Amino acid sequence: MLKEEIYKVDGMTCSACSAAVERVTRKLDGVESAAVNLTTNKLTIKYDEDKVSKHDIFHKVQKLGYIPKDIVEGKKVVIPVSGMTCSACANAVEKAINKLDGIIEVMVNGLTNKVFVTYNSELVRLSEIKQAIIKAGYKPENIEVQKEVEKTEDPQIKETRIMWLKFKVAIAFVIPLFYITMGHMVGLPLPKFIHPEGAPLNFAIIQIVLIIPIVVAGYRFYTVGFKTLFSGHPNMDSLIAVGTSAAIIYGAYATYMISIGDTEYVMDLYFETAGVIIALIMLGKALEHRSKGRTSEAIKKLIGLQPKEAIVLNGSEEIIIPIDEVESGDVVLVKPGENIPVDGTVVDGYSSVDESMLTGESIPIEKTVGCKVVGASINENGFLKIRTDKTGKDTALSKIIALVENAQGTKAPIAKMADIISGYFVPTVIVIAIISSAIWFLIVKDTNFALEVFISVLVIACPCALGLATPTAIMVATGKGADNGILIKSGEALETTHKINAIIFDKTGTITEGKPVVTDIMAFNDYDKNDVLIYAASAEKSSEHPLGKAIINENKREGNPFIEVKTFDNIPGHGIKTSLDGDVSIIIGNKKMMMKEKIKIVDNDIHDEFAIEGKTPMFIAINGVFAGIIAVADVVKSTSERAIRSLHKVGIKVAMITGDHESTANAIAKKVGIDIVLAEVLPEDKANEVKKLQNEGYKVAMVGDGINDAPALAQADVGIAIGSGTDIAMDSADIVLIKDDLSSVSTAIELSKATIKNIKQNLFWAFAYNTAGIPLAAGLIYAIGGPLLNPMFAAMAMSLSSVSVVTNALRLKSLKIGGNEK
Repeated sequence: MLKEEIYKVDGMTCSACSAAVERVTRKLDGVESAAVNLTTNKLTIKYDEDKVSKHDIFHKVQKLGYIPKDIVEGKKVVIPVSGMTCSACANAVEKAINKLDGIIEVMVNGLTNKVFVTYNSELVRLSEIKQAIIKAGYKPENIEVQKEVEKTEDPQIKETRIMWLKFKVAIAFVIPLFYITMGHMVGLPLPKFIHPEGAPLNFAIIQIVLIIPIVVAGYRFYTVGFKTLFSGHPNMDSLIAVGTSAAIIYGAYATYMISIGDTEYVMDLYFETAGVIIALIMLGKALEHRSKGRTSEAIKKLIGLQPKEAIVLNGSEEIIIPIDEVESGDVVLVKPGENIPVDGTVVDGYSSVDESMLTGESIPIEKTVGCKVVGASINENGFLKIRTDKTGKDTALSKIIALVENAQGTKAPIAKMADIISGYFVPTVIVIAIISSAIWFLIVKDTNFALEVFISVLVIACPCALGLATPTAIMVATGKGADNGILIKSGEALETTHKINAIIFDKTGTITEGKPVVTDIMAFNDYDKNDVLIYAASAEKSSEHPLGKAIINENKREGNPFIEVKTFDNIPGHGIKTSLDGDVSIIIGNKKMMMKEKIKIVDNDIHDEFAIEGKTPMFIAINGVFAGIIAVADVVKSTSERAIRSLHKVGIKVAMITGDHESTANAIAKKVGIDIVLAEVLPEDKANEVKKLQNEGYKVAMVGDGINDAPALAQADVGIAIGSGTDIAMDSADIVLIKDDLSSVSTAIELSKATIKNIKQNLFWAFAYNTAGIPLAAGLIYAIGGPLLNPMFAAMAMSLSSVSVVTNALRLKSLKIGGNEK
């Protein structure tokens, strides 16, 4: 059975690392696909668990020198338990809880009668843990959420802090090392007991003493670098490890020669070269890591919106409990200024709710009884009682977080070339370093010169820039999209969107509101409009037809009364016949109904006029006399015309697909500026219409919201679902628009174009840097009279190349899209 998992892989530092992990895991029998996101250090792997196990995958990754881990977001709670009297009680409770799936750690304190539980909330609920304690014969009391959990340092921030600490240690020793080796050359004072002229051996030994803590601070370059080198999958660490080790070993050899009296080696120690290279690359890595951390700010911001506790109503009693303990059906109280803790329905109260975190729309939305609310939105000014509909991973916010995280873990097709090159990059660089240094040694017969070339080539090569070019841009762009109410599910969708040149919009619920409303009321034969509306709405009270509901809603909106219905007769395909209290007979229906009942219509052309405008006329007769017409239509959304106009501006052809009659479809199309009208299309044929446009050479996006749009969304090059639509439509789509606003379609295209441009800039810089840097380090420029690159400058250039790529990707955060700057 195929299974998709995401694992954390520690120790990867460059694209050669990620390429190696992908290569070895894909070779395993049963693995269908494997993709590594270097920015998040995550491996997404799809495999057949009947053929290969997690243990096999982890073993392969470990052999490369990296550390694979499960990603478990453990939640911690303290449960006071009454009834425990001895260690046997504590053991019984511990065993009972440990039997549950998803339990990470259990610790029972017999002195305080408290149980400390760490658990995976996706696999086990808090109520199940409490039930296990009850079954063991003890009573769990009110839960305490461990406050220190909220204060736990973010792992990425912790890692960045440690990297800066190591850099500070390294620089503290590099500065005196550099001063001792280079200071005397420019006339700076140096104590006689370590001066190269008077005490050459001391001069060498003090450098060894200073290089040791620098190497210890940068130990990971050696542990990871050599392990991956010997496993046959060298990475950037291998280049640093080999280059600096060569310098240190040669320095150690020179020290030995000095100790036996050959003082000519005093200027050939190279310890400062190794030290400066390690320190500079540590600086570059720390800067890069800090910048990479900023690419995931959107996810951190979304996670930070989740409330930790909720006020649950138990009769008239208000109980504050952890959010994990809230279950479907619970009624929660939300006070003004608080975040709404769950997805649910308002059962009491009135307020304005700020949903900008979900939709990007800054204007608060009024909520009253019956309105749906989403967790993490802000209750602004009133008290609300909300019946819980969804909790945990089923809430809208949790789904958004999952979508964005999954998208950030995927690769865009544009990254494939960089991945292929990265796989061969490091071995090629090592070969170039060996060949170029050997050639120069044969030419100039100078070991020092050849060593400088060897180290410079190894150090200047930067597979990191290649590996970071695409994932950093994708992470920033998907986060930017989420900020603007656009959820992009994959890197492939993000890339393909910029190529779209034709968009098909489903009409109902996408271009239009999706629910019919009364647009016109006409009265005849001495009846006034209000009479016509009241009689028609009263007659339709027993009808389930959506057009009838539109008339009922209009009557309610006008504040009119309803007359009691005595009899009701539905005539399919024609209309209804009813009698109301007061012996009033009402006939409502189409023109065929009027003809059948021999009712003379005053204005016989009105039907055609309304049809041209996309409206459906309903004829009303009262007591056998034609009394009026009520026109009903599915009105166009206020944003549709503007959105389609913006798509035309960027040269995109716009089509509309609908099952409606052609005249109705044309009327809607004319209002909003549609180019192609696909009318009278059956739901099952929508996907075929998408295929037809694709066969004409168009890159097609399909925008829809219903279950019947799902096949067309899947067929399109990019499927875009409206957030107000069905779960099936959203599952089939590549992009989900949280806002019920078609302007987000052009915003998504704009974001895609900006992202692909950014990725191309990053890849160009990465390729250009390595194409120019490696020949310079190999001495090709020197051979024609140019300078020879010093290894220390090579290290500086390498560090800056990675930082520049990440910094360029971060520019997307300030991109103005959709007319707003977020």
